[in-house]
Amino acid sequence: MPFVSIRISGTATKDQKAGIVADVTQSLVERLGKKPGAVQIVIEEVSTENYGAGGQLLADRDAPQPREDAHAVPSQ
Repeated sequence: MPFVSIRISGTATKDQKAGIVADVTQSLVERLGKKPGAVQIVIEEVSTENYGAGGQLLADRDAPQPREDAHAVPSQ
């Protein structure tokens, strides 16, 4: 009985998750000959405030950055 665990950062809609479950199930049916009813899939949504990469939280990395003033005098 295949068990698939999928983690995504942020959130997905119910329709998106249903599509993922259908696609992954179909792949295991085609590639491994598994019965669809035997495939178990868990999707875990991880808050971008609880997930970091490259030394930075995704929530901070993806946040809009303040625009620089092209006419500002550079600080010394």
